[in-house]
Amino acid sequence: MKDLGVLLPLILLIAGFYFLVLRPARARQQSFLKVQTELAPGARVMIASGIFGDIVSVGDDTIELRVAANTVITVKRQAVAQVIPAETPETETSTED
Repeated sequence: MKDLGVLLPLILLIAGFYFLVLRPARARQQSFLKVQTELAPGARVMIASGIFGDIVSVGDDTIELRVAANTVITVKRQAVAQVIPAETPETETSTED
């Protein structure tokens, strides 16, 4: 019983480390991998520096982004922070009084 009193703080410390550090890191890694799999020509993305662009081509390690007319930049795939979902046109709702 005395051994349990010594081990309990260690067990709580390990559990706290798991829930505060390891689980969030795993979730971030999974979301990063999801973003990387969604990269395809024509997708609109934002890179880590805040630049928005449309993907022109995807290579093994780099992608080419069109950021303006006649302006294409090459960036690392890992620089993509998020894929911007395609905008859906909002339908007008008419309310009759």
